[in-house]
Amino acid sequence: MNVHLRAQSFNAAAAQYAANRPSYPPALLDAVEELSGRPLAGARVADVGAGTGIATALLRDRGAEVVAVEPGDGMAARFHRELPGVPVVRGDGNALPLADASVDLVTYAQAWHWTDTARSVPEALRVLRPGGAIAVWWNTTALDVPWIAAQHERIARHTGTEPPTREPDDGRAVRLAGFEGLHCVRRQVRWSRVVPLGVHLANIGSHSAFLVLGEAGTREFLTAERDRLRALFPGEEVEEAYVADLLVAAERSPAAPSTSP
Repeated sequence: MNVHLRAQSFNAAAAQYAANRPSYPPALLDAVEELSGRPLAGARVADVGAGTGIATALLRDRGAEVVAVEPGDGMAARFHRELPGVPVVRGDGNALPLADASVDLVTYAQAWHWTDTARSVPEALRVLRPGGAIAVWWNTTALDVPWIAAQHERIARHTGTEPPTREPDDGRAVRLAGFEGLHCVRRQVRWSRVVPLGVHLANIGSHSAFLVLGEAGTREFLTAERDRLRALFPGEEVEEAYVADLLVAAERSPAAPSTSP
């Protein structure tokens, strides 16, 4: 499946995305502050691939001055509805519509993998002020929870996608992110949320593998999955477990030895 088509598929499901996707735990934002070496309060932040504003709202609530960057029409329109007071400019991580040395932090929540790192890394560095940092993170699958691992195997079979694997070691994670040559540190934060079964299923359906699959194929999977999960969760309250995987990267400083693997 074309990566561009999968990335663009979110525009038709922006409302579903906003209503059902998980947010991020406070400890993740704490780690961003710790590893970037500065508080978010008062920082100028570009949140790239902002989507409907899930991470943008958290950054703003920490006191950051945030400008969002979002390429998709549907997602940008929903962003305006969710966060009407926050500016959003159209563009993507491969060609940021921002001035040189204009921000203290560039963030990508669930968005870095949609970029071409050969272009997005230099672009992020271009717009950073001296001492600034890049922070990228994802909510990843807690594969040590048996029912979650089994569900993701079923998703992969149904959608014809690769099943998730356990998170790479630090060195490989840095290489996959394109951060070799930078000072890069990693932090993983385990967390969970309890949601109604319907929200859990709508969250699954908001992922690109289902959005490009089509309504009939998605409905077939979610109907069967509802029956399976009712047996596991008779109260129809589902605990979703995540590992928020964070990488914070910056240009090397002679005064600060690298902790990259």
